[in-house]
Amino acid sequence: MNDLKKRLAKILLEKSYMEGEVTLTSGKKSDYYFDCKQTALHSEGSWLIGKLFLELLKEYDIDGVGGMTLGADPLISAVTVVSYVEGRPLPGFIVRKKSKGHGTNQYLEGMANFEKGAKVVLLEDVVTTGGTLVKACERVRDAGLDIAGVICVLDREEGGRENLREAGLELTSIFTRRELLDAGKD
Repeated sequence: MNDLKKRLAKILLEKSYMEGEVTLTSGKKSDYYFDCKQTALHSEGSWLIGKLFLELLKEYDIDGVGGMTLGADPLISAVTVVSYVEGRPLPGFIVRKKSKGHGTNQYLEGMANFEKGAKVVLLEDVVTTGGTLVKACERVRDAGLDIAGVICVLDREEGGRENLREAGLELTSIFTRRELLDAGKD
């Protein structure tokens, strides 16, 4: 797994990690930006994320995975495909930012693959404060699913883990910023 993690770090640093002052979704200023979609939409990057997430998911007894659109969309797809290929299929769902406004008017897409009370893990690309995730978790719980945990590609270590813990959720990450920079060396 370490070889896969090192390879993912190299792709993330090449395609998704940029240093320089930016304003984040939370409104905070940062000296770097992390756009995971660039890697998650890269063929090898997607496969690596799917493999590494699936490895972390072995710690959970779950029925599927989901996450907030748009950042989690390619992550969910990567896990669902890799899980099927590896013989332990996990379906996925996507949490909309707004309800559809027509049809079933739902916040969650993919619910035909889940029963009420199903255990799920939410996937996220990057966690800063965790505010968006907490909101997504409320919608997932309102839909009748039980959240076993949250896994992200990058934990910025800026309060997200603590805010999620206050909401009753545990965060696991593939990388923190320091781990990503260290793994990308060599």
